[in-house]
Amino acid sequence: MITAELTGQAVSVTRPAAPSAGARIVTDGLRVFYGRTEALKGVSVAIPSRQITALIGPSGCGKSTFLRCLNRMNDVIDDVRIEGRVLMGGVDIYDRHVDVVELRKRVGMVFQQPNPFPMSIYDNIAYGPRLHGVRSHADLAEVVEQTLRQAALWEEVKDKLRESAFSLSGGQQQRLCIARVMAVQPEVILMDEPCSALDPNATFRIEELMLRLRTQYTVVIVTHNMYQAARVSQHTGFFLLGELIEFDRTEKVFEGPSDRRTEDYIRGRFG
Repeated sequence: MITAELTGQAVSVTRPAAPSAGARIVTDGLRVFYGRTEALKGVSVAIPSRQITALIGPSGCGKSTFLRCLNRMNDVIDDVRIEGRVLMGGVDIYDRHVDVVELRKRVGMVFQQPNPFPMSIYDNIAYGPRLHGVRSHADLAEVVEQTLRQAALWEEVKDKLRESAFSLSGGQQQRLCIARVMAVQPEVILMDEPCSALDPNATFRIEELMLRLRTQYTVVIVTHNMYQAARVSQHTGFFLLGELIEFDRTEKVFEGPSDRRTEDYIRGRFG
């Protein structure tokens, strides 16, 4: 299990990176190969704790591959090879002694399409706590209510908790999926284009939720929506052809990027 806390240890960083003080996750020379194809090319970055970090870049640039490295989702892909380090709490999550189930409890993930389990709204939230040993009906009911309140969903579903999660709208399903991640008390929440399948109103609700989440969690979001990245994030990383080209405060990246390629992408000159 990962138990140490990261308190600003010196970490070798060779690519653009945020200051490591207060970082929740640090990658060092991270490379990912799918067969002979190199999808990530030596990415080193420090992701700040309890802030929202947005990852932008054209399709196929490596940002989703990077995101999946942070909770070892790439482990399930055939013929994948990962080099370098991903440190959480000062411990390399790819160390053979790391409990991957415990890691994914600490680093939850929300996907592009809402993916509620084929069970009731209540059981979707209670599933994770039950898996991790919570058995008391009273304790489960408290977790379900508190988590749905955090996700700003309680008032909409409190009278139909035993109904199927599929009875909810797309935006509600996505908030339910976020609540399901929150129910096991993670430290980090990863979001892979969580609003791409939603209408503008549902997107607004998810963005409001993200801004609330950052007071308690470290949030990393992949998005193709430049406006969304600018609205919700405090730091932004720009990926291109498997490289992290630039990583800085969001206002710096959008208003005065250091690399011409970043500016070209943000201004719509390619991608």
